[in-house]
Amino acid sequence: MWQRIYTFLIGPSEEDLPESVRQAIHDQQDQGERLTGWIQLIVVLLWAVLWLISPKMTSGIEALPVPLALSLYFILTVIRLVWSYRARLPEWSLALSVVFDMALLLTVIWSFHLTYHQPPAFFLKAPTLLYVFIFIGLRSLRFDARFVLLSGMIAAGGWAIMVAYVVVMQADAMPVTRDYIVYMTSNSLLFGAEFDKIITIIIFSLILAVALSRAKVLLLRSVTEEQKTKTLSRFFDEGVAERIKSAEREISVGQGELRDAAILTLDLRGFTPLVAKLPVEETLALLSDYQSLMVPIIRRHGGAVDKFLGDGILASFGAVGESDGYAANGLAALDEIMAAAERWEDERRQAGAAAPRINGALTSGRVLFGIIGEDERLEYTIIGEPANLAAKIEKHNKVLKSRALTDARTFALAERQGYRPSRPRRRLPAVRVTEVATTMDLVVLAE
Repeated sequence: MWQRIYTFLIGPSEEDLPESVRQAIHDQQDQGERLTGWIQLIVVLLWAVLWLISPKMTSGIEALPVPLALSLYFILTVIRLVWSYRARLPEWSLALSVVFDMALLLTVIWSFHLTYHQPPAFFLKAPTLLYVFIFIGLRSLRFDARFVLLSGMIAAGGWAIMVAYVVVMQADAMPVTRDYIVYMTSNSLLFGAEFDKIITIIIFSLILAVALSRAKVLLLRSVTEEQKTKTLSRFFDEGVAERIKSAEREISVGQGELRDAAILTLDLRGFTPLVAKLPVEETLALLSDYQSLMVPIIRRHGGAVDKFLGDGILASFGAVGESDGYAANGLAALDEIMAAAERWEDERRQAGAAAPRINGALTSGRVLFGIIGEDERLEYTIIGEPANLAAKIEKHNKVLKSRALTDARTFALAERQGYRPSRPRRRLPAVRVTEVATTMDLVVLAE
């Protein structure tokens, strides 16, 4: 039962969350602490200005409590603010900050009867008590209901002590009344009014804590979903990961869309015999180096990586999401890939590492972008003749001793979509490509 009440007030525990999610939540809390520090600084400066411009009824030692409290609070707030930017604030410092908040406020309120030469009951009517709710509300910026409750309990307990102080200090006169009008027009004490203040502070803190615990549930879900999307993006293209995350109904086999798209195929020439000679670590390092160079270029031009096929990469432009310039984007990406590939190969040769040639091909046409597999193992993929044709044309680079090819129809389409080649391209009419029934007009993009 007590555990349920605790969870209801405080919110779910973070202990069972993945480390990446906990770290993201802590980052949000750190931002909240910095914002809290700036607001505290503004509040103390505002109080200082108000104190300086307000008429002073006392001087000497009786006037010291307020400036001393404000000065100390200003110094502590600056220290806390600087600390929050340099490191994560430990919880004990946050709890101490709550104590200082309320101690400052209650000290300022307590000093009113000295400032205005009135009996202690005078400070119980100070409207400055309303700042209690600001200080309690500040603790909600951290998304941790514990500090809201701590702030509320200290405020309520502090006010109860203030009331007890009045009773003790005015024990002889004891200006206690049950008449509200008398209470409002004199320095008398109405226990019901002070009880209302304490109860209001407690209830406000409880309501805010419950609201915060519910908000924390949403925060945890949001951060968890964000982390899942980031993780998915490491295994899928970002567009595919977003589709999976935002799907309104269960993803299942048979869902798909027909799209006009461009298909890009990349391959490391001579990779298979090279693997037989290289240690496992060097082979994996080579693949990682190659893929980390190619993938950002593809994405930069609006492409989506469909899959890694060993040393091959299959990507699409306009399949995951509709595009009016899919062919132009694909050729622009392939141009940049070829330029980057030459530099990459030179750098690896100079370093004495294996430097296989990177070949590529681009085709276009109507494809099906959909889900295949079975219920326990699904996969988004591209199905259609352009994908098959891109693989066949890419292999023809070996026959022509070229680096990158496209078919003449895709090249013309890309030009209509705004593609402008940086130099003239060599055109090859009526080429016989292996496993293609008819001859094709090809364009050599890189020799």
